[in-house]
Amino acid sequence: MNTKTLAALLLVFSAAATAETLEIPIGQQAQEKWSIDRPVKGMNKQQVEAVFGKPDTSTDPTGDPPISSWIYNEYVVYFEYEHVIHTVLKHLSREESAQR
Repeated sequence: MNTKTLAALLLVFSAAATAETLEIPIGQQAQEKWSIDRPVKGMNKQQVEAVFGKPDTSTDPTGDPPISSWIYNEYVVYFEYEHVIHTVLKHLSREESAQR
C-alpha cells in the first residue's frame, strides 16, 4: 500500500471516529410543547373527543388488552379499551423548530 492510500484511509477513519452523538433525555424532549393541553390518563374516548375534538387519524385496537391510538397534530393518545393510558407529545421537525 502506498503512502497516499494509507494517508487517505487514515483521514477517512479519523473523521468517522470523531463523530458526535447527541443524546437528549426523555424528560427534556419536546419541552416547547409541555404547556399544551392534552388528554390525561383515565379520560374516556367520549370525553377526549368532547374536549379535544376528533383525531386527525386513528389506529384500530390490537393486542390483549386492546390498545388503540388517536393521532392529533401535536400528540398521540393511547387507549386501553375506552380509556386513556398515555399521551405522547410529537417531536418537532427541524423546520418546525426553526419557525418557532
